[in-house]
Amino acid sequence: MSGVDFRDLVVAIDGGNSKTDVLVVSREGRVLGKSRGPGASPQNIGVPACVEALEGLVLNALDSAGLPRERPFGVHTSAYLAGLDFAREEEALHAALFARGWSDTLTVGNDTLALLRAGTQDGIGVAVVCGAGINGAGIGPDGSEHRFPALGKISGDWGGGFRLGEEALWWAVRAEDGRGPGTALREAVAGHFGADTVVDVVRRLHFEELATSSIHGLCPLLFRVAAAGDEVAGDVVTRFVEEVSLLVAVILRKLGLTTEAPEIILGGGVLTGVEPQVIGEIERRCLKVAPRAVVRVTDVDPVVGAALFGLDTVGATGAAKALLRASTQRV
Repeated sequence: MSGVDFRDLVVAIDGGNSKTDVLVVSREGRVLGKSRGPGASPQNIGVPACVEALEGLVLNALDSAGLPRERPFGVHTSAYLAGLDFAREEEALHAALFARGWSDTLTVGNDTLALLRAGTQDGIGVAVVCGAGINGAGIGPDGSEHRFPALGKISGDWGGGFRLGEEALWWAVRAEDGRGPGTALREAVAGHFGADTVVDVVRRLHFEELATSSIHGLCPLLFRVAAAGDEVAGDVVTRFVEEVSLLVAVILRKLGLTTEAPEIILGGGVLTGVEPQVIGEIERRCLKVAPRAVVRVTDVDPVVGAALFGLDTVGATGAAKALLRASTQRV
């Protein structure tokens, strides 16, 4: 694509634990190039490997746009990734990315903030993301921010997709061996893996004939079994709803938003894939804390939020941001 000035380009990155998205966006809000790859959280693979993976995806996005690979690639890079839970992690990645010379300026942050920006008009409100893990973040009208470390059990977290899959397996095992109540999860889990019994699944996991990551695939199964009326699965889903609602409630109170009309944005593979009844119950609980709140599942990918943050930084017009949002909405 000839005639495009790098000073009119923003590089946007959203990296979760399971996938990474990159957009190259013009100052006018047009998506010129994009790419997708596996998760590249620096917490999981380290900063050097993360930077290498991200650079490969950025180059792929430039190639898809017919743009040159000469540095700088754009005027600003907006990178939001899972695993940036503390300031020292953000600082380490910022230094490593800035050294690559992708752009004149660079912003890095946690991916939950990208979800928040994707789902709101101004980046003000609360977001909860649930993919492989779970996290919540909020930004108040005065710019104050509240987040959680989101490091799993050691930081008090419960309810990510992998953990929900573990719960489905745990209850299925106990139903089969007699330590727990009967549940349709027993047959569903065994059938999911093409096994005759749940203990066969356990054996295959133990001997690494099944990847541990495959447990995450039980999460949608859990919600299906719960929706069919299974009490055990239903109790797990109820706890999940409570956990999401609790994240929202704490953030609303910390930011003093309970009497306002905050936007509450839900996203990530788990929350975008559940039945409307689950979202409705989360909404009901959130409205108990902030009766004027607006609760919705995001209709654009979080990488759009990273791009919107970038357009904010370069002073793009409202029309440019509206064009970007309209052109990237999921059908």
